Amino acid sequence: MATKSEETTQYILKTVGPLFNKNGYSATSMSDITALTGLTKGAIYGNFENKEALAIAAFNHNIRFIMDKVKVIMKEIESPLARLYALTDFYRNYYKHNINFGGCPILNVGVDANNTNPKLFARVKEVAVKLENSIIRIIEEGIVKGEIKEDVSPTLYGGRIFSLIEGAIFTSVLMRDDKYLLDMMNHLDHIINNDLKL
Repeated sequence: MATKSEETTQYILKTVGPLFNKNGYSATSMSDITALTGLTKGAIYGNFENKEALAIAAFNHNIRFIMDKVKVIMKEIESPLARLYALTDFYRNYYKHNINFGGCPILNVGVDANNTNPKLFARVKEVAVKLENSIIRIIEEGIVKGEIKEDVSPTLYGGRIFSLIEGAIFTSVLMRDDKYLLDMMNHLDHIINNDLKL
């Protein structure tokens, strides 16, 4: 059972996460945070060392919110090739589920923190590398299981898949139109089917 302090921490993250994701670190003031949460500045700092620590925790919360959904889907699928197709299926619906959330935390926070907050930027990069590596591992497993061609470079295609997904998310959010994500997921299915599949 969660303690009162843990409940307050989770409440803050759940409430402030979308705000940081939409507005960015610099544009989100402590006044915005206290107004949205209904908590005092002292209560916020009682749970987080400073605004930067809160921003990093909020980013982690936002990533978990998305990745937990992916994990639930992937957990049920044995085939590495089927997991790649499941990934594209997930991102076909990503825009509709996340537009009110402010879009992709990796893109939003990565761009926002690039020249303004080295610690936050480093955390975003760390998560991006983990996500890219998870795609690479799926491809490697697919080769071992005889589902993906042996001459395929997992690093090359893992990077391509990751960057094409992130680029399509950015374009769809920018243009307020999910057609870019839908088209890119169809293109990725074509790549998986023609370049990767044995």
